[in-house]
This record gives sequence, C-alpha cells and structure tokens, in this order.
Amino acid sequence: MNIIEQLQWRYATKKFDDSHILSDKQLTTLKEAFNLTALSYGLQTLKLVIITDKEHREKLVSHSYGQRQVVDASHLLVLCIQSEIDETDVNEHFKNIVQVRKTSESVLEPFKNQLKAAIDDMPKTKKFDWAIRQAYIALGNLMTVCAIEKIDSCPMEGFNPEAIDEALQLNLKGLKSVLLLPVGKRAKDDIFADLKKVRKPLNETIIEL
Repeated sequence: MNIIEQLQWRYATKKFDDSHILSDKQLTTLKEAFNLTALSYGLQTLKLVIITDKEHREKLVSHSYGQRQVVDASHLLVLCIQSEIDETDVNEHFKNIVQVRKTSESVLEPFKNQLKAAIDDMPKTKKFDWAIRQAYIALGNLMTVCAIEKIDSCPMEGFNPEAIDEALQLNLKGLKSVLLLPVGKRAKDDIFADLKKVRKPLNETIIEL
C-alpha cells in the first residue's frame, strides 16, 4: 500500500453513508492506534470516547452547529483531556513501566521525581494547553491510520465543548472534550469526495539545509 496515495485519498468527509458500520476489526485498529500515539513523557492524559448509538448522537448535532457527520458516520470519536493532571498520573505511569519492563524502581526514581516536580510547577492553564496539544497529536495519528485502513473521517473543532461535556456527562468522568472525529464511509453523493486536493508545491513548504 502506498501511504502517499492513501493520504491523497483522504479528505474531510462532509457526508457519510449512514448505513455503513465499521467492522469490529476496524474499531479495534483505531483503539490500538489511539493507545499507541506518541505522547509527551509517555504520559497518557487523554481518553477516547467512542459513541455508537445514533439516537444518542442525534442529541449532539445541535451542539455541533448542525453538522450531520456527528450522527451519520458509523461512529463518533470524542478526544478528551483530563480535568486534572497531577502526580497521580506520573505514579501510575512509572508503576506501569515497572510492571511491563521490569525496571528497578530505584533506577526510575530520579526521573519520576523530576517529572513530578515539572507537573507540580506547571500552572493549570498551561497543563490544559499542553494536554490539548497532545490531543492534536492523537488526532493526526488517528487520521493517518484511518487513511491507511480506508476509513473516512472528518476532524472537527466546530462544536460547543461545554455542551458536549454536559450531554455526555464527561465531567463525572473527570474529562473535557477537545476534538470530534466522526469515522465511517463517505456517501456516494458527497460532492467533496472527488475534488482535487489543494496544496502548495513542496518547494514552498519544505526547507532543506
């Protein structure tokens, strides 16, 4: 498979085939891809909420400025950050390292303490900004995997996060929504599907030193 051809095939799908449902294998691939996203310090302060039920999603359309992709796609992915990021996340991360890699805790202790101090010294607003940037990394990763797997997607910033959070009761899970990613199959009559991709030539976007 030619990855460049797949990225050429990909576009922000405006109209989904509302009868098409992704396979369990495709969904598992997206879950694994999200979980394998390269994140700062290896801390996983993101969550992926996957919404299947269309009746539930219909209620989210008004909070997404009427964009029907939210409900017509096979599934709606909601990329979320944690409401709180603190040393608990660091402790859990290093506990996982010890379990998986069998690394001595004494070897890891200096780095763990250094990371705890960095997180503790970070203002809450900066933590949120940092976490949001991590969410965009995960979004890019998911979109690329979707292209490889011939899954259509539509990255969405255009929604009311507070309303989505309330509708999904994300606050009860300690989460805040950042991005939406409807995934599925493009409708045959989506007029945007056959439009040529518009990009600057490489010599205008790449600098080689």
